[in-house]
Amino acid sequence: MSSIYHGHLTVTIFGQSHAPAIGVTIDGLPAGHAIDLDALQAFLDRRAPGQNDWSTPRKEADSPEILSGLADGVTCGAPLAAVIRNTNTRSKDYSNLRDVPRPGHADFTAQVKYGGAQDVAGGGHFSGRLTAPLCIAGGICKQLLAEEGIAVGAHIASIGGIADAPFDPVDPGDVTLPGQKPFPVQSDRAGARMREIIAGARAELDSVGGLIECAVTGLPAGLGDPMLDGMENRIARLVFAIPAVKGVEFGAGFTVAGLRGSENNDPFCIRDGQVRTRTNRAGGILGGITNGMPLLFRAAVKPTPSIARPQESVSLSRMEEVTLEIQGRHDPCIVPRAVPVVEAAAAIAVYDALLEHRRDEK
Repeated sequence: MSSIYHGHLTVTIFGQSHAPAIGVTIDGLPAGHAIDLDALQAFLDRRAPGQNDWSTPRKEADSPEILSGLADGVTCGAPLAAVIRNTNTRSKDYSNLRDVPRPGHADFTAQVKYGGAQDVAGGGHFSGRLTAPLCIAGGICKQLLAEEGIAVGAHIASIGGIADAPFDPVDPGDVTLPGQKPFPVQSDRAGARMREIIAGARAELDSVGGLIECAVTGLPAGLGDPMLDGMENRIARLVFAIPAVKGVEFGAGFTVAGLRGSENNDPFCIRDGQVRTRTNRAGGILGGITNGMPLLFRAAVKPTPSIARPQESVSLSRMEEVTLEIQGRHDPCIVPRAVPVVEAAAAIAVYDALLEHRRDEK
């Protein structure tokens, strides 16, 4: 099924935007690890809606209810199952979308795929709401990685052409610091300009997209595999599960196409008795396998497709062109709330690869 991630861990996402609940099951977590539920809630709060003027007004507590998998706060070897109750839905705002699909949204393709049986309220199973249970799984994996000295952090790299200070690819420092701010950037000055861009888009009944940069530090060399199970593949598969993501690049990304080999290659060196590289255009991955340098990638997030401006669409029942005016509550920019979701996706992929590596070492 498309809502299941298979690896050493098996992560299953379920629910719809306006269903009674959304949730996740995680099978394969090792037993004996304490999970800080307060820290998990703080992580989920970073993604939760209705907290500021750059997100949807829909208010949800996003408090996970752990149904199984923990005994006295410690993983017990059983599959961990958790749900988040949906409490603030307005399904009537979406009643016309079964006939008139939103441009840029999955309404039309869902209609083609499921023959009109899909749940259109809030986008159903196609909604960004489903990133909340993804963050439950990723938040737990972040804690387990932290026990190993591995940190996962991300920040807004750009919005509307305004760029934040990038992570240093060789020594990014504490990559979790941006996530401790309400608006996750390294440069507060750049963040203020980004918020102006978002406010301008909202005022014009429009939306704006951007880039998110994520780094994983403390990784050992040797995680991942060549070809179809490379670290790029594993991470990209989960990052593309975030509905708004349209592109992923690692290290220097698409800029390498304009470089020569002598410019793109990262020279090897010895640091503190370990093989490292002087630069990190590879983004910490060679041949699909981590090389001991920080793992860096960026995700491109599209503008929110649900905007209040009149848009051209079609009536599927009458097969004629119509004008659509969307109702409901939507983010003028998805990027800030997507930052912890990108971290969650990376954490799941990296922790899964770490568990596999340890199994293979035995």
